[in-house]
Amino acid sequence: MLLTLLRRSAVLAVSLALPLAAQVPAAPADPAIAKALQQVSADRIQATITKLVSFKNRSTLSSMDKDLPPGTGILAAADWIEQQFQSYSADCGGCLEVKRDTFVEAGTPGTRILKDTQLNNIYAVLKGTDPAQSARRVLVTGHYDSRNSDNFNTHDPAPGANDDASGVAVSLECARVLSQLKFPSTIVFVAVAGEEQGLNGSRHLARLAKAEGWQLEAVLNNDIVGGDTTPGDTTQDKNKVRVFSEGVPGPATIEQVHLIQTLGSESDSPSREIARAILDNSRTYMGQHAQGAAPAGPGKARSMAMRLVPAFQPVMILRRDRFLRGGDHTSFNLEGFPAVRITEWQENFNHQHQTPRVEKGIEIEDNIKFVDFNYVAQVARTNAASLATFAAAPGVPQNVHVTTTNLDNNTELSWEPPVGMPAGAFYEILSRPTDQTDWTAVQPVHVTKITLAVSKDNTIFGIRTVDAAGHRSYAVYPVPARGIRNAPGVGVPAVQPVVK
Repeated sequence: MLLTLLRRSAVLAVSLALPLAAQVPAAPADPAIAKALQQVSADRIQATITKLVSFKNRSTLSSMDKDLPPGTGILAAADWIEQQFQSYSADCGGCLEVKRDTFVEAGTPGTRILKDTQLNNIYAVLKGTDPAQSARRVLVTGHYDSRNSDNFNTHDPAPGANDDASGVAVSLECARVLSQLKFPSTIVFVAVAGEEQGLNGSRHLARLAKAEGWQLEAVLNNDIVGGDTTPGDTTQDKNKVRVFSEGVPGPATIEQVHLIQTLGSESDSPSREIARAILDNSRTYMGQHAQGAAPAGPGKARSMAMRLVPAFQPVMILRRDRFLRGGDHTSFNLEGFPAVRITEWQENFNHQHQTPRVEKGIEIEDNIKFVDFNYVAQVARTNAASLATFAAAPGVPQNVHVTTTNLDNNTELSWEPPVGMPAGAFYEILSRPTDQTDWTAVQPVHVTKITLAVSKDNTIFGIRTVDAAGHRSYAVYPVPARGIRNAPGVGVPAVQPVVK
C-alpha cells in the first residue's frame, strides 16, 4: 500500500515517518561480488609488495638515470606493473585495455624536480558492457614511486613497502579479481608516479581525465595501507581503515562556498557521500573471508557471507587529508572529481620516507617486515566492494533539488534519472537528523518528485539509485531550486551538467 502511494506521490504531500535507526540497513550481498572478494589473496599481495621492494629505489627521478643496475629503478617497476595488468587481461580474454600515460615534467629550480623528468602512469580500463552506462567510470589508484630521506637520492635503498607499494598492491589485486566480472559501467585501475615530488603523476592524469571528458563518479586513492606492524606498538588497530574526504570542495568558488555555508552542507560534498557509501558497502561485504564460508551442512546452500570477529570496518575522517600531508586524491578533487583517501589507522613515521638505518635501537625504514599482508587484503576487499557496487549501480541521480520557494514545514524534492538508468531500477530517499554524520532512515520511491511532510530545516536528505539486484549508487545532496546555479561540489556530482 505504501509503495503504491509512493508511486503516485509526485505532487501530493506524503506523511512519511522516516523511522530512525542506528544506521540504514545493509544491502543484500551480490553473490558474484562476494565470490570475487573471496579471491583476494594476501599471498599475492605479499608477492606484489615484495617485487616492488626488489626494485631497490623507485624514485621518480631515477627515470633519467643511465647508471642504474639492471632491474632497478622506477622504469623497471613501471614495466612490471604494466606486465601484471597485461597478464590479468590475458586471463579475462583481453577485457582490460592497458595504457601508459607518459609525459615529461619540466624541471623547476627550488622544487623536488630540478630537471626535465619523464613520468609514467600505468592504468588498465575494464570497460562497461552497457553502451548506455559505459561512459561512467570509477577509479582506484596507489602510487608506485618511493623515496628515502633524500629526495634526490635515486640509488640508495628506498623500499617503499608501505608507502606506497601497499596501495599499488590494492589497485593490482582489485584489477585481478574484478576483471573476472562484467559491469555495466567502467572501472579504471591505476598506479601513478611522482607522488613524492608533489602529486605530479596524479595531477597529470586528473587533468587528462578532465580534458578527455571522463565521467569519473568516484576516485579511491590508497596510500599507506600496509597496517604497520611495529613490535611493542599498541596503538595500531588492524580492524579499521581511515577514509578521508573533503567537505568544502577545492574548486568551489566564493559563491559556492557561501551556498555551502547557507545550506550547512559542509559534510555532504560528493566526496563525503562516497565515504558514506564505502561504509555502507562494507556493512554488506566486509564479513567476507578470504578462505570462503564454511558449508552450511548437508542439503543446505553454502553461505556467501562470513562474519569476521571483529569485522573490518572503514571509518570516516571528516578531513580531506592528514595534517602536513597530501595525497593523490587531492589532484582529482582539484579538477572537480569526487575522491577519497584510504589510509591505515595509525601511521609510524619512522617507516616512511627514510633511508634504512638503526638509531638508538630503533629500526627506521619502510621495509616489508613491517607490512601486514592480511590487513592489506582487507583494504583491497573494502575497495573492491565499493568499486564493484558503484560500477554495477545505475549511476548517481542528476539535478537533485529541494524547493525553497515557500516558508513551510514540508520538503519537496525533485531529481532526474542518470543516463541509461536500467529497467527495474528505483530511488531511495536517505535522511538523517542534522546532528548525525551517517544516514539513519531510508525510503524507496519510484518517482522523481515528491513532497514529504518532514521539515527540511530539521533533516538532511540524499537521493540515490538502486537497481533491481540491490546495487546502490552513493547519495546526492539536494540543493535549492530557487534560481541558484549548481556546480560540482555543492552536493552535485562532477559529472552533472550545470543547471540554472
